[in-house]
Amino acid sequence: MIEVRPFAQLGGANHGWLDAKHHFSFGGYHDPARMNWGNLRVWNDDTIAPHTGFPPHPHRDMEIITYVREGAITHEDSLGNKGRTEAGDVQVMSAGSGVRHSEYNLEDVTTKIFQIWIVPTRNGDAPSWGARPFPKGDRAGHFVTLASGYENDNEALPIRTDARIVAATLKAGESAEYPIGKDRKAYLVPATGAIRIDDVQVNARDGAAIQDVDVIRVIAIEDSEIVMVDAA
Repeated sequence: MIEVRPFAQLGGANHGWLDAKHHFSFGGYHDPARMNWGNLRVWNDDTIAPHTGFPPHPHRDMEIITYVREGAITHEDSLGNKGRTEAGDVQVMSAGSGVRHSEYNLEDVTTKIFQIWIVPTRNGDAPSWGARPFPKGDRAGHFVTLASGYENDNEALPIRTDARIVAATLKAGESAEYPIGKDRKAYLVPATGAIRIDDVQVNARDGAAIQDVDVIRVIAIEDSEIVMVDAA
């Protein structure tokens, strides 16, 4: 089963400095049919104006993954971590027992991110933060794991949940497969381009909620950059 959630139909709010679109209920947007997809709780498509951002605020007991699509985001938190994550790269924050953080676009250009929240397997662990580059060339033509709750995914950023975040870049006409299993759920969003899953087209920034399939096969209609969560 594949349910497409068109970008134009997403909830959201434009705060001036922040234009946010919500694939799931978040903030002032509430849709009881879109509270989560398995343990995936939030997928926000955020456009952040230059020299603005999220001031310090608290989180706890959530795995928060930021995928930078354009520009860069600068992180600072109450643990003493500081870092700048550029387009194509990823940062993860395990909020655990509690952490305060800020996320600013200190650039002279607009920053665009996917912000993904996944419910952790357990609560109350010590908070942590990490980031790393993922060159798009390394994921050309196939899926690469960006963040994972599984020990055997050694090259991925660790998260404390039963999930993976994967990505691929495909040229028009190329395809990629991801074995998921019918007991799992996937949520896929093309950051750019347009793709087809079976006979279903998914355009840039649309969401595709996928379940009851053994293998997800994606074919690029246009040059595409794809991000997907493999959720429990």
